[in-house]
Amino acid sequence: MIRITRQTDYGILLLSQMANRPIDEVHTAKHAAQLSKIPLPMTSKILKALAKGGLLVSQRGVKGGYRLAARAERISVGDVIQALEGPFGITECSFKPGACEQEGSCPVQSNWKRISLAMLDALDRIPLSDMAAPHMHQPDVRLLNVISPVERRL
Repeated sequence: MIRITRQTDYGILLLSQMANRPIDEVHTAKHAAQLSKIPLPMTSKILKALAKGGLLVSQRGVKGGYRLAARAERISVGDVIQALEGPFGITECSFKPGACEQEGSCPVQSNWKRISLAMLDALDRIPLSDMAAPHMHQPDVRLLNVISPVERRL
């Protein structure tokens, strides 16, 4: 199973909450932790990483805290994942040349890179503003014709 870390999930939640407020509003780690019900140490760690990744701007001082570095429409889910988890790739060789001894002769490496790029492209198409808004479930028509794993084996 491919999944994002809890830290990244929480990071998207924290940014989504900020996206629902005015862009110039400053959010303290304490207030963000209370609002999201994420422990303060984890919230602080995530906010620092998001600032280091350029998605938040930190302000020092009495009225200090964090604010979005750009409008929520300009920050993608892919941006958040890369800020918190590093380069995106379904396999290590997808983003880190020389990471595998099979690299020179692997027949599937180029396809893993292609899949990784397609997934990142999909994540980059989902802006934070969409994540901040409740989603009404509508079936994805592209998935209606997908053959189940059981049918594939027959």
